[in-house]
Amino acid sequence: MKVSEKIQFISKWIKNYVQEMPSKAESLVIGISGGIDSSVSSTLSAMTGLRTIVLSMPIKQKTSQHDLSLRHQEWLIKNFKNVEAYTVNLDKLFETFENSLSKFDSEHGMANSRARLRMTTLYQVAAANKGIVVGTGNKVEDFGVGFYTKYGDGGVDISPIADCNKTDVWEMGRELNILKVIIDASPTDGLWDDGRTDEGQLGLKYSELEEAMNNPNSPNREKYEKIRKSNLHKMEPIPVCKIPN
Repeated sequence: MKVSEKIQFISKWIKNYVQEMPSKAESLVIGISGGIDSSVSSTLSAMTGLRTIVLSMPIKQKTSQHDLSLRHQEWLIKNFKNVEAYTVNLDKLFETFENSLSKFDSEHGMANSRARLRMTTLYQVAAANKGIVVGTGNKVEDFGVGFYTKYGDGGVDISPIADCNKTDVWEMGRELNILKVIIDASPTDGLWDDGRTDEGQLGLKYSELEEAMNNPNSPNREKYEKIRKSNLHKMEPIPVCKIPN
């Protein structure tokens, strides 16, 4: 499928999903970070013509990252009349949360809690606007290595680009004329004070991860499998204790 056809297919899929819901949603709610995944996902949502609410939710965010989010907000508003954009600063909320749970810090700090606070924010906005939360995860992250926060950015109602590799998302971004500075930016989850990148955390480039996903003989396959194995609990159904009859 050509990139332009893929774009139209996904946007139409989002619209059809909403229209076929038993209780029809009235809006699409999506968090944007200034990264390529959320920029493409929010644009595909806006293309449906449905009311699209985009939220930037900084939590001690690096200024350079947050600036990209704001620039994408402006770009969306300029190009789509059905888009509403809001910035919800979660710094104080996170500080209170962090202080209240200071005895329960972990080796990862509270990075995952940041993602879960954002998820809660998205669902509150969705509840207030009879909306559904649109996910931004791609295939490599969601079904390859599980590079997302369980009940954080993994907590969504629909996942429009979850069958697209990262390279597919970059291609769609270029086709959609997403700001070049966003396309060229190093992918990051924005959950760390030091601004660490996705590829820095994973230890592999996205192109290497994609190749390892599709090629059992890849030199990176063992490393890919190790990352995947540690995150399988996110991708598999919640274990249920079955009571014998």
